[in-house]
Parts: sequence; C-alpha cells; structure tokens
Amino acid sequence: MLSVPSSAQERLLWLVRDLPPFSVSEGPEEGRGVIDQLLPQLIQQMPEYAHSTVRVNRARGLQMLQDSSSLTCDPMLLWTAERARYVRFSIPLLGVQTSGLVVRKENHALVAPHLDGEAVDLQGLLSDPSLRLGVVAERSYGAVIDDTLSHLPDASVSRHYGTQATANLLQMQRLGRLRLVLGYWPEVRYLIQQQGGSPADYQFHPVQGVKPYQFLHVGCSASPQGQAAMAHIDQVLTQLRQTVLPNLYAHWLDLAQRADYLEHSRAFFSEHTAAHAERPEQDERHAAGPINLQDPQPR
Repeated sequence: MLSVPSSAQERLLWLVRDLPPFSVSEGPEEGRGVIDQLLPQLIQQMPEYAHSTVRVNRARGLQMLQDSSSLTCDPMLLWTAERARYVRFSIPLLGVQTSGLVVRKENHALVAPHLDGEAVDLQGLLSDPSLRLGVVAERSYGAVIDDTLSHLPDASVSRHYGTQATANLLQMQRLGRLRLVLGYWPEVRYLIQQQGGSPADYQFHPVQGVKPYQFLHVGCSASPQGQAAMAHIDQVLTQLRQTVLPNLYAHWLDLAQRADYLEHSRAFFSEHTAAHAERPEQDERHAAGPINLQDPQPR
C-alpha cells in the first residue's frame, strides 16, 4: 500500500487493480497505464485528504466500496444499476473500446456459425453446453454482455477471482483448458505479449448489439464524504478528459486505430451534457468502425 502524507484528517483510500491499459504493475509498461498517470494528478489536486492506494481484485474492490463507513474510491469503474445502489459515480472520464470475445485462430470453426461479419452472437454460441467462457469475477463487461452472462448456466462460465485474472484466463486458453475468453483487446494484446505469445494467433470479435465504446468513471462510497470527494474529482476530470486522457489511452491502441479513436474522442463529452453525466446508463451509444488487430507491437 502506498500513502501520501497530508495534514488533513480524512483518509481517502484508492482501489487499483491490474488492468492494462489502465493500470500496469509490472513489465515494460509498468506505471504507464492511463489510470496510473491520472491518479497522481487527482491526489495532487486534492491535498485536503490523506491518500492511500491499495491493489485489489475486482470482487474485493466492490466489497470495499460497499462499506460506507470509510471513504473509498475506485478510478476505473463502469456504471451499472447494481453498483449505483452503493457507489457515487463521477462524470464519465474516458471513452474506451468495449470488450469482446477472444479466441485462438485454431478454434475459429467454433465461432464461425455464430458470426455476422466480425460480430459474434454470444448467447447463440454459448448455447453449446460443451463450451465454457472465461470471465473475470464481478467485472462488468457492459450492460448487453452482463445481461447475457446473467442468463447463462454456471457450467457455461469460468469465473476467475485472482488479481491477475485475465492473464490466468489467457494461460488457460493457451493450454487448451478454455477456448473462449472475454476481454478488452488492448488488455489482451498486452498480456499475450507479456506471456511470450503473438496476438497474430488470436481473433477478437465484438459482441452483437454492443456499441464500440463505453465510459469509465471514478466511483466512491455512497456517503456524504463520498459525495463531497466526488464534487472535487469531477472538477479535476473536466480539465483532463478532453485531450489528456484520450491521448494516454490512444498510446495503447493499434497504430491503425489511433487516429480514428482520437477523432471519435472529440465528440465523447461534447455530447455528454450535464444531463448525460447524471445518467451514465446512456454511455454505451457511440458508433465507430471495426477493430483492426494488426500492429502487434507492444504499446
């Protein structure tokens, strides 16, 4: 755990987890994730708090956010109706590529009958009882995918609770113990390379009905203290989300995607009026082109 000395009495605990391209705890990009670089700026501009950071997995982080007796914040949350019961959400801070299905090319025949272009019918694919889908426990993959997962039998889903959950799922996939994994392509590509693999051996399929972008938020405990902290956090994010954060995120994208992403990012928050900021359930609504998996160099 890291702490920042302060004369302030109130303690603010930041929850972070290994999730490239947002937070990276080891390897050549250590500390260069988007949130790795955002968090020091938030801390610097909130000197009235005694800041600490702790690295937790997704499930543990959500448990800690539900404890309203302490001031706890997570700087990389997707909005969900369930989380909104116990989390105070910031304005959207960053539009990011949505998650999708990761398969090794050798298993393409499994998904081919369920493709419409590049997009996969996830529910139709998983109607095959012999298939299991690897997911990170308690992670939200967006409203459409979360709803699909909620209707699957437990036998169809392999949930991983570890702090290196996605990396472990990819190892299981490489060893043939799993054939299907849900993930964010920038995260998956980086982890595959860290494991000595080649992204060229994999395919990424967006899920039918899911928009190309979704929005990250800071989330704090739903308490008066959390609401007070969020008012300050929103002020800082308003300054950073127009250009600084999109450029940090674009660093992690395939070269072929960067220009398009930065172009789309200019419209993300011009459309997010104050009303939209209070209704983050509308976040998944932006259109963009297909994702190109070329340029497997690390970012």
